[in-house]
Amino acid sequence: MTEVPSAFDTVSAVSTLHRERAIVLVIDLQGRLVDLMDRSRMVLDGTARLLRLAQLFDLPVIVTEQYPRGLGGTREEVEAAIQETDPDGSRTRRVEKDSFGCCGEPAFEEALDAARPGLPPSERQVVVAGIEAHICVVQTVLDLMARGTDVHVCWDCVSSRGEEYRRHALERMANAGAQITNHESVAFELARDKNHPRFKGVNRLLRQGQIA
Repeated sequence: MTEVPSAFDTVSAVSTLHRERAIVLVIDLQGRLVDLMDRSRMVLDGTARLLRLAQLFDLPVIVTEQYPRGLGGTREEVEAAIQETDPDGSRTRRVEKDSFGCCGEPAFEEALDAARPGLPPSERQVVVAGIEAHICVVQTVLDLMARGTDVHVCWDCVSSRGEEYRRHALERMANAGAQITNHESVAFELARDKNHPRFKGVNRLLRQGQIA
């Protein structure tokens, strides 16, 4: 009997982050919806730091919005961080979507291709922030992994309306093979060495203290 391969047979091997392969993805951090999230301040602060790291290491950023006419635009704190870290918009691509998972939106696929031209899905690394962990985030993560992409989910940058939803979504993604990480781990993996020319910037950022 011929064994039918699973979609997850294509998932890439576990790897630390590489600057030339990584993309930062911010999913649906919009309007007043953020206030309903468990530990919303942690998510906003963590995402702002992640965007600062993207600036330090010159990483492309994709920002999505779920039905913004109904849910509102990107949260002002996140928007301010985008404007501060990428004032000319050259590294940031924005995608409006109706599908819950980002991969259901054709414009998202175009944004991924534009973010890392010529890099196949199996070579990409996507660092994820956003909401809600058990809906749009988990669908996006599983769909990306099914095509072999190495996905790093920042636990301090994702949430849901309840602690249980967030916790079990993170468990589900981890069990499927996603790497559960945080913005500090992302920083040190991108730098690799204390002698990296951008590490002083990392050090200044992290000296602001841990987020809560």
